[in-house]
Formats: sequence, structure tokens, C-alpha cells
Amino acid sequence: MLNVTVKAFAVSHGEVPHAFGYRVETPDRTIVISGDTSPNQNVIDACNGCDVLVHEVYTTKGHDAAAASWQAYQVKYHTSSKQLAELATKARPKLLILYHQIYLFYTSTREDLRREMRDAYKGQFVSGLDLEIY
Repeated sequence: MLNVTVKAFAVSHGEVPHAFGYRVETPDRTIVISGDTSPNQNVIDACNGCDVLVHEVYTTKGHDAAAASWQAYQVKYHTSSKQLAELATKARPKLLILYHQIYLFYTSTREDLRREMRDAYKGQFVSGLDLEIY
């Protein structure tokens, strides 16, 4: 029998009253999933050196090309690559997996996101894709 514990914690997603991230603990690793969130101290606290942090992200390049209304929306509901680099530096995951990657109307690309992360984050990360194994 596999011993798994899942703990939910609150995250910030604009006016959404019940947004959550999750900490999944198994006998051999801890995985934290951010959920849909703007930068949040609870994610840092839940990870705290975890094995894997799975976190949503949008590109700064796409954000900068967006209309002011979309920029305001993103800041309130999501996390930029620069903000994620700062958050992950504090959270210290062994591996950061980028998911729910937002490129905004194709004004930026996956490679732009990887470049932004490489420039801002010194830890190990991958740009996650559905059905991949990490």
C-alpha cells in the first residue's frame, strides 16, 4: 500500500474565493502544485526545499505586448516568469516544472519562456508538456 498525503493550501487567484495549491507527500518525495495563482507565500512555505514544484507561469514578453486590460488581469490572477524565478529561488525546489504556460495571443513562445527563466532562475527547471514524464 502506498502512503500518500495530500494537503491543500490557499493561493491568490484574483477575486476567486477558494483557490488552492497542493502538497503531495509520498515516502520518497514531495511534490507541490501551485494551482492557478499570482505569487503567493503559501507556495514557498509548502515547497520549502521540496523535490518538485509544478507552477503556472506567463511570459514577460507576452505580457508586455498585451493590452493594459490583459496586463491587469494577468498580474491579479497569474505569475510572470520573473516573479516565478524569485518565488522558486525562495522555495528551493530540486526541480521546477512550468505548466499552464501563458503566451498571450501568440505574442511570445515556449522558447521565450525558457529564455526568460534561464536569465532569471539559476535552479533546475523544465517547460512541462502534457503526457511527459519528469
